[in-house]
Amino acid sequence: MARNSAARRHPETDPIDPRRLAPTLAMEERPVGTLAPYANNARRHSDKQIEKIAGSIRSFGFVNPILIDAQGVVVAGHGRLEAAKRLGMASVPTIRLDHLSEAEKRAYVIADNRLAELADWDR
Repeated sequence: MARNSAARRHPETDPIDPRRLAPTLAMEERPVGTLAPYANNARRHSDKQIEKIAGSIRSFGFVNPILIDAQGVVVAGHGRLEAAKRLGMASVPTIRLDHLSEAEKRAYVIADNRLAELADWDR
């Protein structure tokens, strides 16, 4: 029986399941047109930011895959997807997250954005 998870799980006290901490992930090139933005995405990217992301991709390559769900909906990487479109890329690297429930996807989207904001810069 599948656990409907986020509401019942207590990460601070539940035993750690190694399969959950390190799920099997595989990178897959996917056509840009097959990916859809997450309707509940936590943030919006300005044109200026998309241009900066595109510049980073031009300089360093597409080295940070887009995270998607089983239906090809973007969980993390909306800015990278828009930058790839502007660069005329036909496909992008993706990693499919099959182990997250809908509630967990929403929580991850928020955590992925907020945790980076809370970090300090090394001076």
